[in-house]
Amino acid sequence: MNFSEVFKHTNQLCRVSPDGKYLATCVQYRLVVRDVNTLQVLHLYTCLDQIQQVEWSSDSLFILCAIYKRGLVQVWSLEQPDWHCKIDEGSAGLVSSRWSPDGRHILNTTEFHLRVTVWSLCTKSVSYIKYPKACQQGIDFTRDGRYMALAERRDCKDYISVFVCSDWQLLRHFESETQDLAGIEWSPNGCVLAVWDTSLEYKVLLYSLDGRLLATYSAYEWSLGIKSVVWSPSSQFLAIGSYDEKVRILNHVTWKTITDFQHPAAISSSKAVVYREVERRPVVGNEDLSFHHDLTMGSSLFRTQSKYEICQLPVQVPVVKPDPDRANPKIGVSCMAFSSDSRYLATKNDNMPNSVWLWDIQKLRLFVVLEQVAPVRSFQWDPRRPRLALCTGNSKVYLWSPAGCVSVQVPGEGSFQVLALSWHASGNSLILMSKERLCLCYMETEEESQA
Repeated sequence: MNFSEVFKHTNQLCRVSPDGKYLATCVQYRLVVRDVNTLQVLHLYTCLDQIQQVEWSSDSLFILCAIYKRGLVQVWSLEQPDWHCKIDEGSAGLVSSRWSPDGRHILNTTEFHLRVTVWSLCTKSVSYIKYPKACQQGIDFTRDGRYMALAERRDCKDYISVFVCSDWQLLRHFESETQDLAGIEWSPNGCVLAVWDTSLEYKVLLYSLDGRLLATYSAYEWSLGIKSVVWSPSSQFLAIGSYDEKVRILNHVTWKTITDFQHPAAISSSKAVVYREVERRPVVGNEDLSFHHDLTMGSSLFRTQSKYEICQLPVQVPVVKPDPDRANPKIGVSCMAFSSDSRYLATKNDNMPNSVWLWDIQKLRLFVVLEQVAPVRSFQWDPRRPRLALCTGNSKVYLWSPAGCVSVQVPGEGSFQVLALSWHASGNSLILMSKERLCLCYMETEEESQA
């Protein structure tokens, strides 16, 4: 495992192009495009103000920079560096901007969600879609890029419109049986649209492409309901994380629950493995101190080292009780992610912030629990193999695979606090981000390990 040198960035705005060749980073109002393999600067673009969002087009030929406080979007071309495009929403303002799947249209959502404006880079035409709903995830495209679903709010009722992305014609428009729609998401195969209600109403609705209601699911009433929803890559399972600290798995045939995963404070299952992070500081003698008198506390001599130990069952998982007097209580399952082969599901229960739970979907049981010293900030699966990376805000990155766990120190002078991470599409490298810096972690490939 090797690490690159450290680069500056702003607001964790770091994106790898879909083809995996380029790395885009933002430093205030400058956009820097590098070669992923060599990290050499290929293009340097200057925007009109500080960049607040950056996104690649699907073909990696264009890159979008949104400046929300000015209501502006600037688009740059990698093939023609002299070409650029500026989109000004004017007095309508701007709160969101994204590419369409074809990479030639930009969808801007104006302030107060008055409308969605569709700008064409090819014909310079403009289309308007009214009544978009202000919710967690109100727009979603099918994986093949053919259709777009949009959540709408009209006359105090929720509606869903399905558009054909090739010409932006309305395909279906129907009322959603929700009290206050909170989000929508297509299944990976594009056949089913999952719609879920506000956290005050536990309800998941499943619609077909033509607007037919396939199933309705509700686990309980009169309590805080759904906190997170995620599809498996195979489209066979829909995982629903709730405020009652459970994950319910629906199957794609009957849309009934096949199991629910609980997050117990005491783990006693003999089939589960608990890895606990153990920290220790190296013992430093007088000779070491005299030899390294010029080293700072951030140097490798004083770094805390950590490793994983397998715990003997039963194990008590640390639980943090939420403050009932504060809004948005830290309770329930907020983060879930399936591995690329749909074999494993990783979850995080907010009132157990230091633990990541790994579930075996084939055997429908708890497989592994990773217990960290600090609260888990982020975790993400390798897009090519069952390998999970996670970070806790310290200078280490943690990796789990069926072979075991490892804790890796990020090298370099000073403390590099890993606040977020992201896999490269090839799975051969990992982007590590601190507040104002980033570096790449290059993984050992199978060819290198065999050599």
